Amino acid sequence: MEESRRSRKILVESSAEEATALACELIKSILCETVHLEHVCRIALAGGTTPHALYQQLTASCSSGEVPWEDVEVFFGDERDVPHDDVESNYRMAQRTLLDHVPVIPSRIHPMPADSDDLSEAAEEYEKIIRRIVGGQSEGIPQFDLILLGMGGDGHVASLFPGTEVIAERNKLVTSYFVPVLGRNRMTFTFPLINAAHNVLLLITGDDKAETVGSLLGDDATASKPLPAAHVDPEGSFLMVLDAAAAKRARLTTP
Repeated sequence: MEESRRSRKILVESSAEEATALACELIKSILCETVHLEHVCRIALAGGTTPHALYQQLTASCSSGEVPWEDVEVFFGDERDVPHDDVESNYRMAQRTLLDHVPVIPSRIHPMPADSDDLSEAAEEYEKIIRRIVGGQSEGIPQFDLILLGMGGDGHVASLFPGTEVIAERNKLVTSYFVPVLGRNRMTFTFPLINAAHNVLLLITGDDKAETVGSLLGDDATASKPLPAAHVDPEGSFLMVLDAAAAKRARLTTP
């Protein structure tokens, strides 16, 4: 089943495994096409359980060397306030499942310094790195070639949580803040940076996401407005890949 609305394309597969496999193929296509045209592809990875399976699939499907990983610059869309070798680190998860298994040049991997003593300064420094390395400009904002996102059951994307002021941030591209529902700090991209991307891929799987997806994709705008995921509206391509369990309460029609 597929629905296209402006730049958003919604793709629904019957199982989480099939949705992950489709997302994997879409990512590989974007990486290869961008490197072919631009000689480099700048991406931002996501954390969480759904991307974990995606990175394992990417590793398994890239063994033949068809993806030019040596021409990929890797950033991270959000991070927990832990050292990079901590079991909760998004960087560590991506490293163990993907980056250790593909020929990415180490100097082209840019983890978020979310364990710094001064998180505000660290976020500013990470933004400076992005501005220096990531090409393209949309109203002064660097444009990633691909930003990967997952979504929590509460509708959060990256570390942009419901009811937090950071959702409305328009000046900072990267910020650190205290997340009350978690009782801890997070570092995250903000929506101006996410929405400037050439491609955003949002992968959502699982029955526990169904109610939120139903609100996100329903006709009632007031129901979706509190959801951070509703603020994902990139200038470029927006690919939403779901499994049937996550999409079961959404109103999707075949064109």
